[in-house]
Amino acid sequence: MTGPETTRTVNELFFRVVGQGKDRQAERVMLHRGATGWIPISSHELYRNTAGVVKALREWKIVKGDRIAILSENRPEWATADFAVMLLGGVVVPIYPTLTQDQVEHLLRDSGSRVAFVSTQAQLDKVLAIQGPTGLERVVVMDPIENPRTLRMEHLMLAGPDHRDPTLDAAAATIKPEDLATLLYTSGTTGIPKGVMLTHGNLACNFSCSLGEFGLAAGASSVSFLPLSHITARHVDYALLHGGVSLAYCPFLEELPRALREVQPAIFVAVPRVYEKIRLQAEQTARSFAKRHILDWALAIGREHRTEILAGETPTAWSWRMADRIVFSQIRQGMGGQVQIFISGGAPLGRELAEWYADAGIRIHEGYGLTETSPVIAVNSPKAHRLGTVGKPLANVEVRIADDGEILVRGPSVFGGYWNMPKESTEAFTNGFFRTGDIGNLDTEGFLSVTDRKKDLIKTSGGKFIAPQPIEASLRDNALVAEAVVIGDKRKFPAAMILPYFPLLEDWAHANQVAFLSRKELVRNPQVQALYEGVVDSVNEKLARFEKLKKTIVLDEEFSVARGTLTPTLKMKRREVEARHRQEIEALYAAADQAPQS
Repeated sequence: MTGPETTRTVNELFFRVVGQGKDRQAERVMLHRGATGWIPISSHELYRNTAGVVKALREWKIVKGDRIAILSENRPEWATADFAVMLLGGVVVPIYPTLTQDQVEHLLRDSGSRVAFVSTQAQLDKVLAIQGPTGLERVVVMDPIENPRTLRMEHLMLAGPDHRDPTLDAAAATIKPEDLATLLYTSGTTGIPKGVMLTHGNLACNFSCSLGEFGLAAGASSVSFLPLSHITARHVDYALLHGGVSLAYCPFLEELPRALREVQPAIFVAVPRVYEKIRLQAEQTARSFAKRHILDWALAIGREHRTEILAGETPTAWSWRMADRIVFSQIRQGMGGQVQIFISGGAPLGRELAEWYADAGIRIHEGYGLTETSPVIAVNSPKAHRLGTVGKPLANVEVRIADDGEILVRGPSVFGGYWNMPKESTEAFTNGFFRTGDIGNLDTEGFLSVTDRKKDLIKTSGGKFIAPQPIEASLRDNALVAEAVVIGDKRKFPAAMILPYFPLLEDWAHANQVAFLSRKELVRNPQVQALYEGVVDSVNEKLARFEKLKKTIVLDEEFSVARGTLTPTLKMKRREVEARHRQEIEALYAAADQAPQS
């Protein structure tokens, strides 16, 4: 997938997409699922729909710089509203559909949004309840909902012209790279969300070059399921559209397996949590002795050929081909069966998870970036891939490592500041470089590794620094572990909180005659406690003495957005998890203090 010319604005991307002519790809720029299957949207329809929304925005006196919110799951209307606002020079304010009414109200107030595009009745109810206090002038609904206080987006789209609108095209062409394009509120893992201001130039220079070496041909397809309110998903969609790839929209994660089977995408981009879930499902499918034996055999064969897979080669050994036919092909089938490129971003993938997939014949290209960097800083590619790193920095960014190990970035994709936060904007930079807040290093060949978040580093009372994320990734490498949290800041020793992968744990309990009536009862069982202490012991074997986990808490409550322990992008909110289990943590360390010292 390559783009010979430079794209300077998102508007230029739009005209690239709708001006591709009458080739096959132009007849299916996007896809959405209808009652009878997947329905294509042509470049002509995309232009008409977008122009129809632009027409309405003009009539409402929306002008350059006005903020417009989108509160919706992934669907073609999301992209249509996004393009329409930016064609006018407006500023798009994406809002996660999983946010509460109060959270939505804060973002609408802070951004000063004049119009909101919402998807469903549930999202409409949130917005109508707070419309007065937020000052929203209009609400546009995507679903076929009739309400006297709203407008139907379908009606706006169908009012678009059947031909190119010279006035619209000329006005959109006046938008410059330095013009503000979007206001993205960070997930808020550590505090109040900040509005990251990204320009057209920030976005365009990033999507124009981040996937240039992946070699996907125009006409390929991909499933858009990561929330478009997050910069990673939006960037990927822009980059794929830029390369002529069709986007099939999947609004809900539970619909993803079906969408992958039906669309059979050529490129699969996911966050680590999705890759972990796919692996756990494979492990669960193989839970019977016979199947477990076959999976272990196949992975052992794959391990012997890991180097070839990571080099982008297909092993020719008879044993590997047999393992691929019996086992590895079934894992790929769960992702559609036709994926050529696997990419992970949004959070650290974890070396063990990457190795597991490599042993299963799948090379995952891990990337790294932040909202403030539009987002990609570095990514592994087919031509430059190194396991355990996030690849080489993009050609148009400069990366340095500060004296304390923090990753610093400078380049045209780096944002200019936070919305209405001048102090925080100034503090985000040092000598012209953006302070990522991540700890990492660059090797002699230019590959970047990210160790941990600077704020997450644990300093024991003995003065030792511990990076929790690599240890947590090692714990999650065990199929019985769904999530892990390393604790111990300002304590004598580190400990682990483990959330079991309950489907496998419950199977184990039944097989070992462990009776239970609830998950709380299950995790408190001495045999289960011993099981997870064994998991921790196996990880401890690889750790330095000061890193070894001395105690374990087994949790019975899954992390979720609703409970406040996951961000809308499915990242663990470490501080909230610790606060929610503060009583158990205090009891653990109190018991350790009272225990006789050996």
